[in-house]
Parts: sequence; C-alpha cells; structure tokens
Amino acid sequence: MKRKIDYFLGLLLFLLLAACSPVRVANTEAAHDFTLANYKTFGFLEVNADSSKLEIPAEHIAALQREVSNQLQKRGLTMATSNPDLLVNLGVVVQEKKQTRQTDFRTDAPYYMGQRRYTWRSKEVEVGRYKQGTISVHLVDRAQNNLVWSSQAESVVPSNNAKVQERIAEGVEKLFQSLPTSTQ
Repeated sequence: MKRKIDYFLGLLLFLLLAACSPVRVANTEAAHDFTLANYKTFGFLEVNADSSKLEIPAEHIAALQREVSNQLQKRGLTMATSNPDLLVNLGVVVQEKKQTRQTDFRTDAPYYMGQRRYTWRSKEVEVGRYKQGTISVHLVDRAQNNLVWSSQAESVVPSNNAKVQERIAEGVEKLFQSLPTSTQ
C-alpha cells in the first residue's frame, strides 16, 4: 500500500512540475511515415537574417543550435557539414507584448463617462510589458526536399541572459519530446 502511495505522490509531483513549466509547445506535426530512425546525419540550413534588423543576440542563436544538436545526437544522429540526411531549419520570433488588466469599480478610482447621466465604465489598463519568444524547428528530408517534422514552442523571454540560456534548453527539450524516433 505504501508503495502505491509513493508512486502516486511521485506521479502527482511530476505532473505538477510539468504543468508549471514556463514553456508551452504550440504546434507539432509529423509526416505520416516519418521516423527519426530512417536518418543518420543532420545539418543546419544557413541562417538568412539581416543582423542589423535582428534583435536576437547571436549567442542565443548559437545556444539554440547547440541544444537542437544535443537533442538529435541523443537520438543517435551525427552532425554532418556536407550532404546530411536531415536538414534543420530554425525560426525565432520575439515580440513585445503588453500585460493589461480590466479596471474594477471596487478597487480603482472611478472613470466616468457621459455628461449628465454619469455611468462608470471599465477599461483596459496596461500594467507591464514583456517579450514573448517563439522558436520553431523544421526537419526536412534532404533527398526528397520535404518537410517531415515541425514543432513550435513559446515562452516569456527572461531579462537575465543566463536564464535565457536555460529557457532555450528547456524549450528545445520539450519540443523534441514528441519527435518519433522509431516505428510504432
């Protein structure tokens, strides 16, 4: 009986920690016949970005490539510089967002509308700004030039550079959890 309770508590703790993750996997799609076991090597597509317009530091892009490489190497693939079986295309988007809240007549000073018939109206009030980052990973079969797997993850971008590196690692790991590695 104690073993069942310990198992249940462990499972509950794991589920709570997974639910509290700041990274959310948004979309994951795989080709119907895709399995990673069909590939031996991988390589990255060339980054085509104007660095003067790019607000994402180069060390973050390098960390993203390093984490994707680690995940693919854990799954048995080898990085190749010429003619890899699988091409990896990375996408990164960072947007500034506003955090708002609705005014409440119980806690906020009144905001009245009208001339003679005054009525209280609620409105959106900005309470903060933050950056939300989205990373996307596309795996392309080089021989057929077909997209075989894609996934996206999004998260709030921390202001601390070291925490950004941790968030990239966590996001890439979560992305690759749904990667089909062998035929079912």
